[in-house]
Amino acid sequence: MKWVAVFFCFFSLQVFSQEQTETRDLIGQLGGRATLINLYATSQPDGSSRVTGEYIVLPTMQQRFLEAERSKQLGVTFLKEGNTPILYGRPATATLQGTWSGGVFKGARYGPGGQQRERFEFSESFAPMGGYGAGVRCETADARYSATLAYAIENGKLKSFEWRSTVSPGGHPCNLAGLEQRPANGGLRFAAGRCSVSLRDLGDYVRVAAEGCAGMCSSQGYLEPVLVDRRGNCQLLRPQAR
Repeated sequence: MKWVAVFFCFFSLQVFSQEQTETRDLIGQLGGRATLINLYATSQPDGSSRVTGEYIVLPTMQQRFLEAERSKQLGVTFLKEGNTPILYGRPATATLQGTWSGGVFKGARYGPGGQQRERFEFSESFAPMGGYGAGVRCETADARYSATLAYAIENGKLKSFEWRSTVSPGGHPCNLAGLEQRPANGGLRFAAGRCSVSLRDLGDYVRVAAEGCAGMCSSQGYLEPVLVDRRGNCQLLRPQAR
C-alpha cells in the first residue's frame, strides 16, 4: 500500500502544479487607444501556459474576452478574441498575435479574415505612484450592488482606507479596513493578511481592486473594481461588450 500512497502524493503534486494560476495586469496601447488587459495564465506540464482574460479599451469602456496558449520558449502568444467569456466553439471576432516576454506583450490585432487591423504593445510595468495624493469618498451602485469607498493618500503614503459593500437581496456585506501599506512594483498596495488592495495608474483613472479578501466578506459578498477619476468621482468597472 506504500507505493499507492507515494503514487497518490505524486499525482496530487502534478495536479496542483498544473492548476497554478498567475494573474497579470498589463497596460498599453491598442491602435493608439489606452487599454487595460487582465490575463490569467495557468501553467501546463510541458511548461506552456493556458491563458484566459479580457481587455478593456478605456476611452470607450469596450470589453473583449480572450483565450490562448502561450509557449514556454519564445513567449509566442496567439489570443483568440470574442464577445463572451465562453469562446469555445464560437467564431473569433479577432486575434491578438505577438510575443509576451520580459513583461512586454506586443504584436498586432487581426480580423477574422487575417487582415491586420492595428498594432499593440502592453507592459506589466505600471507607472509609480510615489507622488500620488488624493482624498476620496464616493459611492457606487447598481440594481443589486452598492459600495462606499473612502481613502486618504499623501505623496504615495496611506493615511486611511475603508471600503464597504452590500449585495442584495440579503444585504451580504464586505468591510475592508485596517489595511497597511506594502511594497508594490508600480502603483500602490495595501494589505491585511491575505487580503490586498491595489491602486494602478491608468492615465485618466486610478483603478482600485481587491484580491483575496473573501475572509472580510459574507458568503455572497464581494468588492467590484472601481475607477477613480482625477476629481475623485468613482464608477464601477463595468465595461460593455459591444
